[in-house]
Amino acid sequence: MAPLLAPSLDDIEALARAAWAALPAQFRALAGDVVFRIEELADEETLAELDIEDPFELTGLYSGVDLTRRSISDPAPAIPFVFLYRRAILDEWIERGDVDLGELVAHVLVHEVGHHFGLSDDDIDALLDAAD
Repeated sequence: MAPLLAPSLDDIEALARAAWAALPAQFRALAGDVVFRIEELADEETLAELDIEDPFELTGLYSGVDLTRRSISDPAPAIPFVFLYRRAILDEWIERGDVDLGELVAHVLVHEVGHHFGLSDDDIDALLDAAD
């Protein structure tokens, strides 16, 4: 029997791309130029900025100027990024034990893209609860 291996960065990226592709085309078009990055864990600088001590508490992060705060008079805006943190996602997946990994990745992805649209955590949670 071959040993079981944890899903890799590439595996999580594939799940994120599948989740993104499954979203309505209009939603994807409105999101525009968001770039997705899959990393092992958030770096120390990011954790310090967010006042988070345990890197396993952060499964995803939106970095950029959300669409509600962009202006045509802004100099070239920074590229908006959605980070998904593989080890934190896997930790939550194992801890919960009741959710498909693809569904969890999709949930984190949609949550972070919600921030790109200017939604708060409470707004996103309410929308996701209404969708269930």
